[in-house]
Amino acid sequence: MGISEDIKQSKFKSELNKAIINIIYTNNWLQQKQVQMFKPYGLTLPQYNILRILRGQHPKPATVNLLIERMLDKSSNASRIVDKLESKNLVARKQCSDDRRAVDVFITSEGLNTLDQIDAQLSEWEGSLKGLNEEDCKNLNDMLDRIRSSIEE
Repeated sequence: MGISEDIKQSKFKSELNKAIINIIYTNNWLQQKQVQMFKPYGLTLPQYNILRILRGQHPKPATVNLLIERMLDKSSNASRIVDKLESKNLVARKQCSDDRRAVDVFITSEGLNTLDQIDAQLSEWEGSLKGLNEEDCKNLNDMLDRIRSSIEE
């Protein structure tokens, strides 16, 4: 189905307006699919995002500020998310040896194991998305990058 059928709207102000609505709709669709996938692990999208960042840093720690800089959803409360992940034994905190005011955040072996399980499921799910080949994905990424770089902040 196309966006017109999905949202039952036949007319748009312009092709640009239709593309923007399509991007927003598709983003929400992808997020809903991921929410369903992470639910059995007791994770939210922001929690998963922080675990991915920490895995990328592993074995080095990350500060909460680094997590905030790298998060996909900049409005998320990284400190609160780390608290939740720590209560699930997926991350650990330790006072920074270089700066006693800072706290280092590490992913635990349990966090790494959880990501390994999710990765297998995500790979299978991504493999089921048949609409785009490698070149299409490259072009889509280029277009999305151009959209973000065209808007001055």
